Amino acid sequence: MVDILLQRRIVIAITGGIAAYKCAELVRRLKDRGAEVRVVMTASACEFITPLTMQALSGEPVHTHLLDPRAEQGMGHIELARWAELVLVVPATAHTMARLAHGWADDLLGSLWLATTAIRAVAPAMNQQMWKAPAVQRNYANLLQDGVRVWGPTEGQQACGDVGPGRMMEPMDLVEQVAAHFQPKDMHGLHVLLTAGPTQEKLDPVRYLSNYSSGLMGYCVAKAFQERGAHVTLVSGPVSLPPPQGVTMVSVVSAAEMLEATLSRLNGIDVFVGSAAVADYRPRELAQHKIKKTEAELTLKLEKTEDILARVAEQPNKPFVVGFAAETQHVHAYALDKMKRKKLDMIACNDVSQPGIGFAAQHNAMHIFWKNGDCALPKAPKMDIARQLVGLIMKQWKGPSA
Repeated sequence: MVDILLQRRIVIAITGGIAAYKCAELVRRLKDRGAEVRVVMTASACEFITPLTMQALSGEPVHTHLLDPRAEQGMGHIELARWAELVLVVPATAHTMARLAHGWADDLLGSLWLATTAIRAVAPAMNQQMWKAPAVQRNYANLLQDGVRVWGPTEGQQACGDVGPGRMMEPMDLVEQVAAHFQPKDMHGLHVLLTAGPTQEKLDPVRYLSNYSSGLMGYCVAKAFQERGAHVTLVSGPVSLPPPQGVTMVSVVSAAEMLEATLSRLNGIDVFVGSAAVADYRPRELAQHKIKKTEAELTLKLEKTEDILARVAEQPNKPFVVGFAAETQHVHAYALDKMKRKKLDMIACNDVSQPGIGFAAQHNAMHIFWKNGDCALPKAPKMDIARQLVGLIMKQWKGPSA
């Protein structure tokens, strides 16, 4: 599969903040994905990281001056403005955000910012109290009003010792934001419902039955649909992941709650993706008090939980139904049997016994089956797998001629 960032023309504009050191990693990762990267640096940025470093990583001369004798007619900012598909300012300090919000054009970055018709984005980075300051929030609002993408900031430990909002997004997260920007927005009007994460089936007031699912794969699929313009509702079991931006979240705990939340939202849904690792069984009786360790053995009576996938697939005017099969043996055979029994339109299966993929891992590998067809997705980051899976879902939902 061709990477969405291949030959994309990206200007990385570095300004004077301690987070400037992260830009080396950002440029390297963008280049790894096949992007063409040109670097602009302000005078203060050169105090934190050298132009020579950025030139070596980007493979292109670094631009630092407004009037560049190497450029045609000395107007390097105009050439860069015309060349770029995306201009990303990192780190966007409070000072830089103020200049950009008010249209200052007395240096290379300011002039490039006003001269380009490319998509413009900033990744804020500053002290947490500075980020909260009314003046900074006004400039933030002005940038949003001008159509600028604002990626971050995140929360956490800062160089000054404070903790709070103001950290620049990590380089790999910014690469994902850039990739999302270049995804085709071809799913407007499509309504997608997904389930993700584990369920927890209560045993007593302090214990439950569950599994190792982190929910990451389902969250990535939700994000991949949202990137392409779909309206996405995500019904999630208990996870520690932040909600995907732009996705409608519904939090549940048990399989029964997930079934109710799913069926009540099926009206008008075009595609349903059941990626949740729903518990197969739950305790027949819920103990009213904590079960004490008084016996050498404990016998639990379990009963089957609701089959959410099958219930969705049997609905009149059902959506296009995609199931998941996490197996430890006979993966393809079990997946095909599950697809047939539950009358699914497509199933994505993987071997969760393999190290480095599946539950709690950052990577995955899948085999996708549908009527009269299949496709293997080799090991890759889960977000990449999700984008490939969404492409396959859309091709089958629209028909082989799509």
